Amino acid sequence: MSANAIAANNTIRLSVESLHKHFQLHLQNKTRLPVLSDFSLQVSEAECVALVGRSGMGKSTLLKCLYGNYVLSEGRINVHFDDGIIDIANTSTQNIYYLRQHIIGYVSQFLRVIPRVPAIAIVMEPLLIRGIAQQQALAKAQDLLHRLNIPESLWSLSPTTFSGGEQQRINIARGFIAPNPILFLDEPTASLDAVNRKVVIELINEAKHDRSAIVGIFHDEEVRDAVADKLIYLSESAA
Repeated sequence: MSANAIAANNTIRLSVESLHKHFQLHLQNKTRLPVLSDFSLQVSEAECVALVGRSGMGKSTLLKCLYGNYVLSEGRINVHFDDGIIDIANTSTQNIYYLRQHIIGYVSQFLRVIPRVPAIAIVMEPLLIRGIAQQQALAKAQDLLHRLNIPESLWSLSPTTFSGGEQQRINIARGFIAPNPILFLDEPTASLDAVNRKVVIELINEAKHDRSAIVGIFHDEEVRDAVADKLIYLSESAA
């Protein structure tokens, strides 16, 4: 199985079937906290689906389920290939690891990295994992950091000491440096100024042009209007 296994005419990249998710609060008499109930979704290539709803409706939880961070209570999360389907909710750890390296990109709300690793190395890593040559990966990382207005004086430093906006731009650069057939974005522009929000809009639309299927949370309506092809509303009825 490889990224090349996705057929050009295979329009559905991701489908969610009857997803249920609840949390068991073991320190509170095992109280059951429902978050998502019977949620379904289809995302096609070159499409950006925006999740909409007030805080607490399960948008970030849904993205973590789609990425395989949370175990489902019920349901399927299907990644579609030319030669079959992998259900993220019911597959091996090895397959999830493969998907994250070669198929699925994820930009979370917060940058989580090993301290003391330089920012430029963090951004390059997804390309190096795919076997891209060091100099080619370096050139791509430098281009992205320039586009996202990260000063060159910071490239050799650990981003753990950066401002919130700078950390998020490192997060974005790492998430977009490699072509990903599927991309999950959790409030990618939340801590960015207008100039850098515009850059992220460009990156998202470039990913769509490259046929990525995208699911995102965009609280900034200007960003959402600029990138989203479809809105999915989460409400209390979904929980």
